[in-house]
Amino acid sequence: MQSGITIKTKRHNELVDITEQVRDVVQKSRVKTGLVSVYVQGATAGIMIQENWDESVQNDVISLLNKLIPSGVWEHDAQDNNGDAHLKAGIVGPGETIPIVEGNMGLSTWQNIFLCEFDGPREKRAIVVTVVNSEE
Repeated sequence: MQSGITIKTKRHNELVDITEQVRDVVQKSRVKTGLVSVYVQGATAGIMIQENWDESVQNDVISLLNKLIPSGVWEHDAQDNNGDAHLKAGIVGPGETIPIVEGNMGLSTWQNIFLCEFDGPREKRAIVVTVVNSEE
C-alpha cells in the first residue's frame, strides 16, 4: 500500500511531527507484520526519527545543523541561496524505515517521525508512505 501526505511548513528551518499521519496510513493498511517507509520528495528536506517529549530536542537539532552548516557560504548559494538546505537534507537523509509489529509502528515511547524542513516555509511538502506486508 502506498499513500501520500502533504505538509505545509511555517519556518525556514523546522521539524514537523508527522507520526500521527504515518500511523493513520499503517492502520488503514491493516498490515500486522511488515515495514513502513517514509520518504520526503525534495532536495532540501529530510525525515528523522527523534524525541518529541518537548521542543528542546527539535530546537537542538536545528541549532546543531545551523552551527555545522551555516547559510550564505556555499558555492550553490550563487544559484538560489539555499546551499545549506541541500547539505542539511543530505546529512539527515530523505527517509526512514520503521518496522510494523502487531499492527503498530515499532517506535519506542519517545520516538516520533519528523519532516525536517530546511528551505521553508513551503506550501506543500510531499511525503510518500509505503507499507510493505512481510507476511505474504
